[in-house]
Amino acid sequence: MNYLTVGNELEGASQLVLGCMRLAEHSPEEIISVLETAGEIGINFFDHSDVYAGGQSEAKFAQALQLAKIPRDRFLIQSKCGLRDVHSNYHFDFSKDYIISSVEASLKRLQTDYLDVLLLHRPDALVEPEEVAEAFSRLHQAGKVRYFGVSNQNPYQIELLQKSLEQPLIINQLQFGPAHTPMIDAGLNSNMLNQLAVNRDGGVLEYCRLQGITIQPWSPFQVDLQQGLFMKHPKYAQLTAVLEKFAAAYQLSFEAMVLAWILRHPAHMQPIVGSMNPDRLRSMAAAFDAELSRADWYEIYKSAGNPLP
Repeated sequence: MNYLTVGNELEGASQLVLGCMRLAEHSPEEIISVLETAGEIGINFFDHSDVYAGGQSEAKFAQALQLAKIPRDRFLIQSKCGLRDVHSNYHFDFSKDYIISSVEASLKRLQTDYLDVLLLHRPDALVEPEEVAEAFSRLHQAGKVRYFGVSNQNPYQIELLQKSLEQPLIINQLQFGPAHTPMIDAGLNSNMLNQLAVNRDGGVLEYCRLQGITIQPWSPFQVDLQQGLFMKHPKYAQLTAVLEKFAAAYQLSFEAMVLAWILRHPAHMQPIVGSMNPDRLRSMAAAFDAELSRADWYEIYKSAGNPLP
């Protein structure tokens, strides 16, 4: 396992993050096995949200840690807030009161006094940066949140928030993987008149690198939330075949090969993996054992239907 300083602020974080969205679907014994495996392979960073399983992922995570007698100082907990009524009247809410109440509820479910990181979960079109700043300051001064970040935000959304904040935003969670590459498509096709040249995110990859914001790629094995895993999608049969070829050549599992492709990018990203299978997690950790050549990296990129200009 590799370790990095997230956002030039949070030291000693594993470069793989275990995403806990589906954790609540498992028994306490299964969760303990996953957490123990994470510890064995060096994962110390866990990603939550107040909406995952209606908060039960946080609660069951805490219960498993207590049963396994794993001390709090051995891991880093990140959670997110800002999504409301996801199963009825789904909307976003970055109001001061909601942020604070969401964190208080997460801390109670997680049975901890503090979060290492709090992220705002997607953008809120009605955001008032001064309210976010007040909420963050109160949480930080009370010792309830150490660091802050965002998810799925473009450069100007981040700049708008950062102007009012006392604390730096150190993380941006963005979907990225070999079948979901808008962050790099536009840059590679700069000054071209093709579809890949469309700038969909304001140059967020370059912006985060310039500002020292760590990108956490989520769902690296998916096309998107609607189309699911690219390995099962007919449009990405060639990508799957090429990744399988290189997985055999580099002696990695398929999942580790995908992660190795992401980790090869010089932005020092921190991918989030959501597997609750201990054997699969062990195989993913081998991604750090291989560094792809430029030619191999580009062959994988092109096999997803991305011609170079």
